[in-house]
Amino acid sequence: MNQSKYQTIADELKSRILSGEYKDNTAIPPELQLQKDYQVSRHTIRQAIALLVNEGFLRKEKGSGTYVDIKYKQENKAPSNNHKTIGVVTTYLSDYIFPSIIRGIEKTLREKGYSLLLTSTNNDFQQEKQCIEKMITQGVEGLIVEPTKSNQYNPNLALYVRLREQGIPMVMINAVYEEISAPFICVDDVESGFLATDYLIKNNHKKLLLVTKIDDLQGKYRMKGFIKACEKSGIQFSPEDIITFETETRKTIFDQVQARLKEEPQITGLVCYNDQVASSLIDRLSANGLLIPQELSVIGNDNSALSKIGNVKLTTLNHPKEQMGQDSANWIIEAIEEGREPENILYEPTLIERDSVTPL
Repeated sequence: MNQSKYQTIADELKSRILSGEYKDNTAIPPELQLQKDYQVSRHTIRQAIALLVNEGFLRKEKGSGTYVDIKYKQENKAPSNNHKTIGVVTTYLSDYIFPSIIRGIEKTLREKGYSLLLTSTNNDFQQEKQCIEKMITQGVEGLIVEPTKSNQYNPNLALYVRLREQGIPMVMINAVYEEISAPFICVDDVESGFLATDYLIKNNHKKLLLVTKIDDLQGKYRMKGFIKACEKSGIQFSPEDIITFETETRKTIFDQVQARLKEEPQITGLVCYNDQVASSLIDRLSANGLLIPQELSVIGNDNSALSKIGNVKLTTLNHPKEQMGQDSANWIIEAIEEGREPENILYEPTLIERDSVTPL
């Protein structure tokens, strides 16, 4: 039991060090205070501290106290065979468009003599925290990060500030944490939402429905583009015509869409957050007897493999997946080797016409 407890305490102390709450070369609370805070024996506290001393996060000074010592860890970490390592943190690894992005990153890093440390957060803040802490302890040269739930407050922002204080270059892809003004490589998602909506309007669809993900910044921006296109063309929509979901509520989308189409049979155009949502809705709505695109035109986003399979090929917006991977790898290498941040990259989306939209 004690072994489990001292490991838990050590992990929490390490987290406070990595987040900057306990700063380099400053003393952590005395053992008696920690014993009181955690309601454990002094022996357990000493075990936790000894573990962090061995790992290089703390140093003990006789008669003075115990001090944070990240610099000691960096100087004494195990040799890495002269391989410069770039950390890559994505929300997912094997789903949807992410393998293509990772392939572009890995190919470019390998060509330039860098190795890759890859982790995923599953769009969960706690897992993101563990990923970033792992990157710091591994001593990565730079970081490529796809933000987790970028449209929500992120409790891990202090960790990212800590990275910048340590001089570790970082670039964000697909979205950005606006609170810390980080450099980014993204698609213009406002324009994506605008182009998708405007295309339906130009095909004489006057009553539209939007389904968008609201815990990620991309969904917020695509909704902004939807509203912008409707306003430009004088298209009216009601609050019920924007259906939102989050990572944990994605399974509710179909029921919401089906209910709205029954309430408002005049809806003829559906703008979807991405191809994954669009493809799933097309399959389920078609199985329920709705004709796509004769009765409902559907448009996706990202030009994924999903847009090219199935009975109805999906009209969508382009996403430069592998190019984004290559550009982000080149960006981080330039930042490391030249000691300066390159410019942000904002890709202009293009519409790809297939079979899921028909003019009225």
